[in-house]
Amino acid sequence: MDPMVSDILLQVGLILLLVFVFLKIHDVPSRILSKLRIPNKANIQAKRHFVRGAQLLSQAASPSNSRAISISLAKQAEEEAQRAIAFDPKDAAAHILKALALDLQGFKTSALESLDVALSPIAVKSLSDKERGDALFKRADMTMQTKRQERLESAVNDLTEAVKLSPENAEAFNLLGKCYESKNMKEEAEKAYEMGRNVKAEVTGEGEDGRSD
Repeated sequence: MDPMVSDILLQVGLILLLVFVFLKIHDVPSRILSKLRIPNKANIQAKRHFVRGAQLLSQAASPSNSRAISISLAKQAEEEAQRAIAFDPKDAAAHILKALALDLQGFKTSALESLDVALSPIAVKSLSDKERGDALFKRADMTMQTKRQERLESAVNDLTEAVKLSPENAEAFNLLGKCYESKNMKEEAEKAYEMGRNVKAEVTGEGEDGRSD
């Protein structure tokens, strides 16, 4: 082998050895791996709390519970949702879970605020179109329950978008019809109700006369 080539290879080998020793001394590989593991670990922890919260919320919604038990379970579900949010604040599902838990406790305003976060640009990307449509429907439903006339327009906007994203949601069409009725828009209300009836018929396999095909 040419002596010059041998010298070059030796120098390259020494440089690589020095780089390896430097990285090893400063624990760079393990620190990089640690940074890669943290988001994954946080995501797993967030999912655990979310699943636990969803289970508690399902129990809280059981009609066989007393009011006190339902509120207690809903409070626990809210706490689990908050833990999930702490690990992954960009997961809209955890914010929606928190909103539902707050709603079950009777905290409408706080529930709406949580839904606003879920549907904000920072979190909404984690939702599918159908999930986003369902969340918009739920926000409109809560908005209507506040019975504040000035919020009626925002409910209509949410529902108009909701039925586009989740067109199989008959309840969204029906609520949109109620909103139009409140605005004295009778023609639009009837169209929304008709769409709701058609969707329900498709889902249940019933004809317009209510009988199964």
